Amino acid sequence: MNKGFYILLIFAAIAIIESCKNNDNVFPKVTPAYLNVVNASADTLNYYLNGTRQNNSSSLFPGGQSFYPPIPAGTENVQFKKSGAFNVLFSYPMKLQDSTNYSLYVTGETAASAFNTVDFLTTAGIDTTANFKLRFVNASPDAGSVDVKVDSASYTNCAFQSSSAFLLYGSGPKEVKVFVAGSSTASVDTTITFQQQHAYTLFSKGLLKGKGTARFNVAVAINL
Repeated sequence: MNKGFYILLIFAAIAIIESCKNNDNVFPKVTPAYLNVVNASADTLNYYLNGTRQNNSSSLFPGGQSFYPPIPAGTENVQFKKSGAFNVLFSYPMKLQDSTNYSLYVTGETAASAFNTVDFLTTAGIDTTANFKLRFVNASPDAGSVDVKVDSASYTNCAFQSSSAFLLYGSGPKEVKVFVAGSSTASVDTTITFQQQHAYTLFSKGLLKGKGTARFNVAVAINL
């Protein structure tokens, strides 16, 4: 090989090294947000980001949740499809802050029936005790404001799409009653067992005159 060829090889190697150096900052570290999709509708759903299905292990059945998987922070358009369907049911735009927890509640078949909460989660009060935390979210589109009793504690005048603060309870079975505003008769009267050292969301779902998976009821999502 001649001297000129060796010089060309040296310059090529330098160019490759410089290119690698210049690419060091092309892919900055991105801190994700965390999105818990809660299915308060009567349909079995799948959800997508940029055309890619996110709940790959299982569809979200009525009352189900996705448990805060990480997603890119920034502006996202979350798309929903009924399980087995090709067409998009609706899209829900969100602006997500990094390192922040969100819950997105789907209560029907349109974006107008969906809403989200910002979830400030902490283990304070439950990390070393036999306690749990519980909040209430009204995800029933036609129920209006409701009153909820969990044992002796109450969540009052809870409007559709509203979220209460987390309250502290001792673990174990709890009697849960839900009253439509102005009624003294419980529309839901059930007992739910809550485990210690968890944070939960008790949410209403379904319609007052709904049947089957669309009937008015409550379900529980796990936050911690």
